[in-house]
Amino acid sequence: MVLSASSVQAFYDTGSSYTVFFRQAIWVLVALPLAWLASRLPIGVIRRSAGLALLLTVGLLVLTYTPLGVDVAGNRNWISFGGPFRIQPSELAKLTLVVWLAAHYSRQSRRFDRWRHLLWPMVPIAALVSGLVVGQHDLGTALVLFAIVLGMVWTVGAPARLFVGSALAVGGLALFLVSLSSNRVDRLTNFVNPFADYEDTGWQAAHGFFALANGGWWGVGLGASTQKWEGKLPAAHNDFIFAIIGEELGLFGALVVIVLFAVLAYAGLRIATRTRDRFARYAAAGITVWLSSQAIINIGMVLGLLPVIGVPLPLVSYGGSSLLPTLVALGLLTSLAKTEPGAAAAWRAHHKQGIAARWGLARPRRGR
Repeated sequence: MVLSASSVQAFYDTGSSYTVFFRQAIWVLVALPLAWLASRLPIGVIRRSAGLALLLTVGLLVLTYTPLGVDVAGNRNWISFGGPFRIQPSELAKLTLVVWLAAHYSRQSRRFDRWRHLLWPMVPIAALVSGLVVGQHDLGTALVLFAIVLGMVWTVGAPARLFVGSALAVGGLALFLVSLSSNRVDRLTNFVNPFADYEDTGWQAAHGFFALANGGWWGVGLGASTQKWEGKLPAAHNDFIFAIIGEELGLFGALVVIVLFAVLAYAGLRIATRTRDRFARYAAAGITVWLSSQAIINIGMVLGLLPVIGVPLPLVSYGGSSLLPTLVALGLLTSLAKTEPGAAAAWRAHHKQGIAARWGLARPRRGR
């Protein structure tokens, strides 16, 4: 879908319809080996490296405030290393925050029925990471981080009063951050009816509606979208790629994407509920909350159910900085699945077999 959604804009910008697609393909080639490596990491290694990974992420976030930081679409959340190579540390922050929270809570022997046991030192660390992201004017990523924190608070078994209190605090903080920008306020108030300010803040959401309406039940066909032409739909290959899916593949294609995310969420929650390892439980739940909440926010804003806040659709939208940590997270989820009852024994038995036996090519032994 990245190729189809980006082809027109890429041709206007570079003279080739494949420029964006090739860049995404390079990121895939980089991310897949890292995801494979993550799937082979022992649980203990992942847990012990959580603090260092978070520290490195904070360092990268700080670098965005130096001359290495660059502005993209009004957000100073990128680091440029020259040429086309840029990274967005806030995307990495989602993964490292999940792993650090899981490691922190798995080491706690106390019950989480008191504020200080639940919130210290989680709140200062999460506030530091979120504050650095908010300072980059990236409210969308900050909201995903807030969702991760709330999901982790629920997962560790916080009492209802503590969870509700945390949710109200996060909600109040989000509204306060929105109020600091007139553009954010306009997007918040106009998302229900983007045609009220069609020429300005409602433009992107309105053309997302046009794309979905044009797709009908079965879509207009791959590559045949009209909204990706002439800049009608901004970020067609990124934040609003779901609208292009709805236009080219119709309601059927859009529902397939939603079902696939539901299957991914089910798999993650199954791992979290079946494993006996506390770190694996918290990490699997955190990864699931992260990817699910981000998908819900993205699809919700395309459907007009949520304000347009600039959040990519995991595994679908263009962007190597988003794709790489997402694939690594899925690799980690695969590693965490090995902690399920019976999984370790099955894994050892699988590796004791020869390659020929795994493919059904081994000759049966003759009886003597």
